[in-house]
Amino acid sequence: MEEKRYDPRDRILKFVRRHDDLDPFPPEEGDQRLRAEMSCGHAVTPESITGWCRSLLDQGQYKFKCPAIKDGTQEKCGAVWPYVEVRRLAVLTTEEMHHFEKVISNLAAAEYCEIQTCPGCKTCVERKHLTNLCVRCTICTEQRKAAYEFCWQCLNPWKGSAPRSDRCDNVGCINHNLKLLKDCKTTILPEVQGVIGCPSVRACPTCGQMVEHDKTGCKNIMCSRCQVEFCFVCLKLTPTCLKTSSYFDPCSDGVAPRQTSIPVWHRN
Repeated sequence: MEEKRYDPRDRILKFVRRHDDLDPFPPEEGDQRLRAEMSCGHAVTPESITGWCRSLLDQGQYKFKCPAIKDGTQEKCGAVWPYVEVRRLAVLTTEEMHHFEKVISNLAAAEYCEIQTCPGCKTCVERKHLTNLCVRCTICTEQRKAAYEFCWQCLNPWKGSAPRSDRCDNVGCINHNLKLLKDCKTTILPEVQGVIGCPSVRACPTCGQMVEHDKTGCKNIMCSRCQVEFCFVCLKLTPTCLKTSSYFDPCSDGVAPRQTSIPVWHRN
């Protein structure tokens, strides 16, 4: 595939004569490729911004944040680039735009809504009350002229009393995520001191998303769903954990035990 380049006749983009701020290995002097300046002030090429934003989507993140380091600091820029800006400066092809927009819409829907496919009519149903597994499908209810409710957990027609947050009365209705938290193996974090017997799977303390540590770097991870950073070891939010510990040292309260419930995300 031919390398993407900017059109030097483009009068909207601001071209700059400096290295690509997203490239950790800048090319040798004499490289004539055009760089354009993002709204945050950092320089990019079509290839570097496409690669970075695609990697974010692959990690379940649809908010495109600048990873460049601020001059004179070790701090990341973190500015959020609007998709329209990314689309233009990444010179996205039609196929890339289709992929980006499809993934963005799916990730946004997952962040802001609880959606499942109704087992009756196969349409998408949103769960309004996140602590109640009994959900009514309005389409099936209208078609059948009788209330149709199904279990959000096992996706079978609802059995038993409601509301309930643990299970319905269908045989085999279990919370697979709770079972995973209970039965998962333990893991080690080679670069963090004093971590023994830490479960390999955690539920994000903010939104309940199942997450795993890749065993590299520090003990803190960013949840791909709610974008909140927390300590994988003690389950405190990072700012709280760092008040009595550091990124690579043992937590003051040790390893948090296996979780027996999944947090419900209370969106602001």
